[in-house]
Amino acid sequence: MSDADFTPLRVTHRVGLSRETSLRMRTWAKAKGYTVSWRGRVAQEIIDAFLTAHPEVVEQARTFEMVHATARTPGPSPEDYAWEGNSRLGDVYTIVFVRGLDEHEVLRRLGAADEDIRLIEDGDHSCPEGPQIVTVRRIGDWTVAVEDCGWRGARRETLGALSHDGGEAVTVHRHDYARHHVAYAVDGRLITDINPGFPIDRWGTDPDRLNHHLRELGIDPTAEDSVDNPIPAALALAGRITGVTINPHHLHRPILGATL
Repeated sequence: MSDADFTPLRVTHRVGLSRETSLRMRTWAKAKGYTVSWRGRVAQEIIDAFLTAHPEVVEQARTFEMVHATARTPGPSPEDYAWEGNSRLGDVYTIVFVRGLDEHEVLRRLGAADEDIRLIEDGDHSCPEGPQIVTVRRIGDWTVAVEDCGWRGARRETLGALSHDGGEAVTVHRHDYARHHVAYAVDGRLITDINPGFPIDRWGTDPDRLNHHLRELGIDPTAEDSVDNPIPAALALAGRITGVTINPHHLHRPILGATL
C-alpha cells in the first residue's frame, strides 16, 4: 500500500481548556461514571460530552485535526483494543512480545531472579517506590510480558537482550505523563522506535522498516500528523508484526510472573 492509496481519516479535536476548567471536567466525568485520571490525557469522548453539557465553556476550546488510525487491510486493528482504556493495565505499562524465548527466560532477561518467579495473583500490584509486577504468557510463537507501571521492557538494552541470537522483540509502552512508543528489535539490534502519537518521529537502524504496517493502519508515515488513538494503533501495529492480538482474557490471573 503506497501513500497514494488512501486518505487518512481525519477527526476534529477541541482542546485548550484552562486548568480550572480541566479540573472541573475531570470531576464532572468521574461523577458521570467515566474512567478518568487526575493527570494525563482525557479521552476525546469525555471532552466532547463535557462541552456538550457545558456550552458556556466551548469558546475556550481551540480546534485542530488529528488522524484516527483504523485498519485499511485485513489484520489486527485499533478497534480490536476498544477495551484497553478501561482495563486493569492503567495509565503506565509496557507490553513486550518476544519470539525465541520461553516464559522463564523472558522473566530472567527482564531482571527477575529465579526465586522471585511465581504465580501472580489478583492482589499483587506494583508500587511507585517498591517492587514492579511483571506477568508472562505464551501466545502462539511469542511470549508476551506485561509490566504494571514499569518500563524495563521499553529500554533499548533490554530489547537487545531479549532479541539477541536471532530473536525478535516488540514493545508497546504507554505512559500518559511522558512519551508513548512502540519499538521493534531483531537479533539484538533496535530496528525502529516509533512515537505512535506522532509517527514521523521514529529512529533506529532501519526506522522505515514498519512503514507498510503504518499505511495498513491508515497512517501516512511521511506526514507530520498526530494520531488521536496512539495506544490502540501501537498495539495493532505490534499485532501485525507478531500475529498476536491481545484480549482481556490474556490478562486474567493467576498467571506466571515475578516481582522485579
